[in-house]
Amino acid sequence: MRAVVQRVSQASVCVDEQICGAIGPGLLVLLGAGKKDSEQDAVLLADKIANLRIFEDEHGLMNLSLLEVQGEMLVVSQFTLFGDCRKGRRPSYSTAAPPAEAARLYEQFIREIRARQITVATGKFQAMMDVALINNGPVTLLLDTEK
Repeated sequence: MRAVVQRVSQASVCVDEQICGAIGPGLLVLLGAGKKDSEQDAVLLADKIANLRIFEDEHGLMNLSLLEVQGEMLVVSQFTLFGDCRKGRRPSYSTAAPPAEAARLYEQFIREIRARQITVATGKFQAMMDVALINNGPVTLLLDTEK
């Protein structure tokens, strides 16, 4: 699985001009699933993101996790994270998981985050979404369970 993790002051996602998910301080996670991914990847990625020490402590050092600062998480599915742009000008998505499998892994990831007592908001799987955020820092990380 792949994730773009952004530390935010706030973030929201709209479908058909209606807000379907919004958070205050925390993390925006753009999440993609690949053909080779399993439930174990969802579990590992959820644990890694929930415990990433990317929030500042009292000394201004990034020593605290989302769990420790009691932040929220907005999770938005994004199959384009598996776009391969090495050939030509049109990305290939041949390594992205099929929609049914991707949806299952997306939901598993959300369940794992909620099991850690983190407030989670979501987008709508397979919908055209507008995502708004205020990136705090900015802090943006790329994670891949294959690497």
